[in-house]
Amino acid sequence: MALFRSSTRAIPEVEEIPRHIAIIMDGNGRWAKKRFLPRVAGHQRGLETVRSTVKSCVDLGVEYLTLFAFSSENWRRPAEEVSFLMQLFLRALEQEVAKLHKNNIRLQIIGDRTRFDTKLVDMIAEAESLTADNSALTLTVAANYGGRWDIMQAMRRMLETAPELAQTFSEEDLASHLSMPYAPEPDLFIRTGGEKRISNFLLWQLAYAELYFTDTLWPDFNNAALKRAIQSYQQRERRFGRTSEQLQQNA
Repeated sequence: MALFRSSTRAIPEVEEIPRHIAIIMDGNGRWAKKRFLPRVAGHQRGLETVRSTVKSCVDLGVEYLTLFAFSSENWRRPAEEVSFLMQLFLRALEQEVAKLHKNNIRLQIIGDRTRFDTKLVDMIAEAESLTADNSALTLTVAANYGGRWDIMQAMRRMLETAPELAQTFSEEDLASHLSMPYAPEPDLFIRTGGEKRISNFLLWQLAYAELYFTDTLWPDFNNAALKRAIQSYQQRERRFGRTSEQLQQNA
């Protein structure tokens, strides 16, 4: 059973600071191109933005931060860029996990690991084990992840575990096998870089998230930009299927 109920089955408690923020970190390549730098320079600079965003979320009291680092469709990119991203992921684990642990941050990696080499898979497992009991923030990195893949693998796992549910399963039965049963659904979804789509990211989990799109490229997404996104979220009326009048009556 999932630890958190679906927003389509229950009404979550709404707080001023989003409990869970999910981000598509878009614009690294364009940031580099504008500066006549190779695309990989943008990815390197983007890692610095990840560090500052994690710190900002801890300071603001955000409990869960989920970052889309590499989609299942990103394998279509040029081979040299994909290779660099894999190496960057490996180096980030080598350099950052001890710091995350020191700062009481839990790290989770979601996605299909079958295309990763053995060293990377082992480092992911070690990082998750080391930080498992940390509580200041749960940082989830989606790598070789796709929302449709997530739903399909959850269906397979559910039917393998409990084949008798084939005709009678509920949302809760399926949700407990998704990649993030340890986290509530995102309250706020942010996409940087100007594109206005969710690109196969957390298709199930984003059902009632507030969507925020900004033209700011990811390497330029600083603490002030994050606060603007949260301020926009705070101005939304989160009805979850109800009317404005019902919200006012319950206030």
